[in-house]
Amino acid sequence: MTLNVTNTLTGEVEPFEPRDPENVLLYYCGLTVSDPPHLGHARSWVHVDVMHRWLEHLGYDVRHVENFTDVNEKIVARVGENDLGDSESEVARTYIDRTIEDMRSLNLLRAEVYPRVSEHVPEIIDLVETLVEKGYAYESNGSVYFDVTQFEEYGKLSNQDLDEIESQGEPDERSEKRHPADFALWKDGGVDPDAVEEHRHEGVSGDPPAGLTWDSPWGEGRPGWHIECSAMSMTHLGETLDIHVGGRDLVFPHHENEIAQSEAATDARFANYWLHCELFQMDDEKMSSSLGNFVTVGEAVDAWGTNALRTFLTAGSYNSKQLYSDETIAEARERWDRLERAYDAAIEAVDSPDAATKAHDETLRTAIDDARDAFEAAMNDDFNTREAQSALLEVATAINRHLDSAVGDGSDDGYDYAGLRRAVETLEEYGRILGLSFDGQTTGSAALAGDVVELVLDVRAEERERGNYERADELRDELEALGVEVQDTDDGATYRLETDE
Repeated sequence: MTLNVTNTLTGEVEPFEPRDPENVLLYYCGLTVSDPPHLGHARSWVHVDVMHRWLEHLGYDVRHVENFTDVNEKIVARVGENDLGDSESEVARTYIDRTIEDMRSLNLLRAEVYPRVSEHVPEIIDLVETLVEKGYAYESNGSVYFDVTQFEEYGKLSNQDLDEIESQGEPDERSEKRHPADFALWKDGGVDPDAVEEHRHEGVSGDPPAGLTWDSPWGEGRPGWHIECSAMSMTHLGETLDIHVGGRDLVFPHHENEIAQSEAATDARFANYWLHCELFQMDDEKMSSSLGNFVTVGEAVDAWGTNALRTFLTAGSYNSKQLYSDETIAEARERWDRLERAYDAAIEAVDSPDAATKAHDETLRTAIDDARDAFEAAMNDDFNTREAQSALLEVATAINRHLDSAVGDGSDDGYDYAGLRRAVETLEEYGRILGLSFDGQTTGSAALAGDVVELVLDVRAEERERGNYERADELRDELEALGVEVQDTDDGATYRLETDE
């Protein structure tokens, strides 16, 4: 089955065909490292990670590049704040370290490279010079602007008419530009103090610190925002990308401007497929650092663990809006619990003396095959993680039904060893595509809490064996008072950690 993707550039669902049939060039617009990463960032990271994993599953060699924007007025606004660092570079390094730590906690595959703006200023200057030489850009008072009127296809990604586009950039740029929609490729001098002040946290005072500057043919200055991604992506992936991914809020102006400056410089198509992740909703607003309505990645991993968090983040497809709430988190945790319990039960059955090599449950085997087909179809349908996750839950249901019956359709009683083994392999193989791990490992304080709960439940089980039911009930009540829901089953006690909000 062919992978189909929704291409923002054409507005159509199209068969995916990379330029090289064996390799995929994938670029993701990464984080401006000026605040701790939050769940909005994690949602995009996880979906790009799933794309990476599925493309590899299809047999492609994926060259995945994701940048860090480490030159920005928002970063300068954090200088000297809460021991983050005494310079733009130090603050950026602090947050890059935090970001990488959060990426690892989310079980993300590593990109081939994580380029930084500060490392690619020579390439940025070369690209700006090319645009000036070709007549697509002009110098004005030491700054350089892209002339949108010279690029005939400007607006093709966002479907906007040039005459209706509002002015881009800071107010002080308007007198320097030929057209209100022209955008900065290079900015004269240091960072704008007013822009820094705008992004400082409440209570921070003093003169706005200066940011980094570099020498250029137009004088000392800093790169514009949009030119950075073009320079970094083309440095590491070449002139034409297969897939460019980013947030829906970046379609205009960032991605529109990337296309214009890149294609003007190279006379080649910049990216063949543009995939955009929808925003993460929190109440009636998007989750964002600027609005202050966010849950950090670290807080989320500590509270729920990696598997439950990834189950939550993949419950909706990348291009559908997703709501963060106590209810949606609880639903995701329950789905992960269902998957994990079914997997553990299947492993126990496969490894038990009741697993029969001649037992044959056709219902189980058919259900597993159907679930595999459904998972494949979902992922090839524009990386539809919602339906793919539902297919995994069907595997869990099939396992539970088989174990409840404990009798195959053949002449031999016992568990269907081959069928259950196929189910286990399916959960492992396709769970891995969603970044789920069934090895019993998790991260964050949730892991430590789980270890402590297991110890308490062991003590409770011993009390019950001794007939001390009152003490056992007290232990259960104490756990539930701490937010641990305990359920007694024929196979022993199970539990679920609740989170404080």
